[in-house]
Amino acid sequence: MLRPTPARAALLLTLTAASLASAQNAPAKVRPQGGAMSAEASKAAAHKMSKPEMIRSATSAGPRSISDNAAVMAADAAGKMVQLRAGTNGWTCIPDEPSTPGLDPMCIDKNGMEWVQALMTKAPKPKNTAPGLIYMLEGGSDISATDPFATKTDHYVSSPAHYMIMWPYDAKSTGFATTPKKTGTWIMWAGTPYAHLMVNQTP
Repeated sequence: MLRPTPARAALLLTLTAASLASAQNAPAKVRPQGGAMSAEASKAAAHKMSKPEMIRSATSAGPRSISDNAAVMAADAAGKMVQLRAGTNGWTCIPDEPSTPGLDPMCIDKNGMEWVQALMTKAPKPKNTAPGLIYMLEGGSDISATDPFATKTDHYVSSPAHYMIMWPYDAKSTGFATTPKKTGTWIMWAGTPYAHLMVNQTP
């Protein structure tokens, strides 16, 4: 799901503030990743991609029906989130984060951005009043399957292509698994206000 490294957290907060103010000026990448790369190194690595490469990376995260018309945001060399491409459908796509294992671009809708903002500010619970949706069709990796605020790990939880429904699903009432799996559906961070559904498949 989302994995906020310190660098990504700062970027994400900037993005979410913009996205909530305007449907097309939004987002940032989220994920609690405890990458070893420094914020400066991450920015440098990200800046090695050309603008077309960053747009291709970002839009690979979602179905073409969404990503073709989504806004694309990325961090510049100074760490400031900038819009690489305007969008028309209220979605925002963000390119791969160099400081995390594997590829992990994402496309986020408005409700998903509200969920992410709450996570990044460590709010008691998410603020979205309707389920949010985040696509990660290139896969992803997380620090913890149980703790939304974990910052370190010796073993990342790797996920295949998936999408996430950002809503507090309950394991007991739904019957969904709470341990990571490569196929099917499971609940990440079960038992916390940030529980959400991981659907491992390409829609």
